[in-house]
Amino acid sequence: MIRLLKQLPRHVNVACSGGIDSMVALDFLRKGKRDVTVMHFDHGTSHSVDARKFIESYCDSHDLKLMIGECTVQKSPRTSDEMFWRDQRHKFFCQAGSPVITAHHLDDVTEWWILSALRGMPSVIPIENEDNNVCRPFLVTPKESIQYWAQANQVPHICDPSNESRAHMRNIVRHDIMQHALKVNPGLRKMVRKKVIQSIEK
Repeated sequence: MIRLLKQLPRHVNVACSGGIDSMVALDFLRKGKRDVTVMHFDHGTSHSVDARKFIESYCDSHDLKLMIGECTVQKSPRTSDEMFWRDQRHKFFCQAGSPVITAHHLDDVTEWWILSALRGMPSVIPIENEDNNVCRPFLVTPKESIQYWAQANQVPHICDPSNESRAHMRNIVRHDIMQHALKVNPGLRKMVRKKVIQSIEK
């Protein structure tokens, strides 16, 4: 089941890459009778060409407002692609007049908890970041529920091949470590879900 962690206003900005998570978040919020502005960031990669065309076509056919951001500066050789793109996305999100909703879900939080624990400081993804104008209301919704919604509602989406690349640390956790962590602790997602809720109640 898809669950929102907080009440959202009628008008919302939704970060949308074209992937299954963000397209389901967009579809869910649209079906909730909200006035949606789609915010798509063009990373300037080979996949970005297809993603941008997909989002533009979707928004045009559903009469949705669309804002597109692009990288306008050169990446420093000392900065990872992930960090550079994240910073550029957040600068784009700060152009919105109200917080931008992202589709981060429970599996994302669990992966982050594992990665941050391996670095010595286990933590959960916060529901909001005022510094980068982001709101994450889907943090306790499991990936399984997102996949079910996509299938039940025939939500169109595209796949980013970089999601399979072990060049990104998050993918190593997702594809190689997570399955073993769940064998050690089958209740890992429930534990992380509880920590997310506790962080909001503080």
